[in-house]
Amino acid sequence: MKTLKYTDLAELPSVLDLMTAARALGLSRSYAYELAKNNQFPCKVLRIGQCYRVPTSALLTLLGEKTDTPHADKG
Repeated sequence: MKTLKYTDLAELPSVLDLMTAARALGLSRSYAYELAKNNQFPCKVLRIGQCYRVPTSALLTLLGEKTDTPHADKG
């Protein structure tokens, strides 16, 4: 599995699948699912039906990245 590069972080959507978050952390597929199943994934994980999703803001906070949202210009 190819890990994400620092420059890839700016292109992420607001919610990630578990494998994309695992790639950013350098985790294997099986280990990521094991952590999520046991509520031990290192950042917030949402379970929606049988799918795991990771809020990008939670992943970026874990990685020490700025998570400010853009503000609309006030004219």
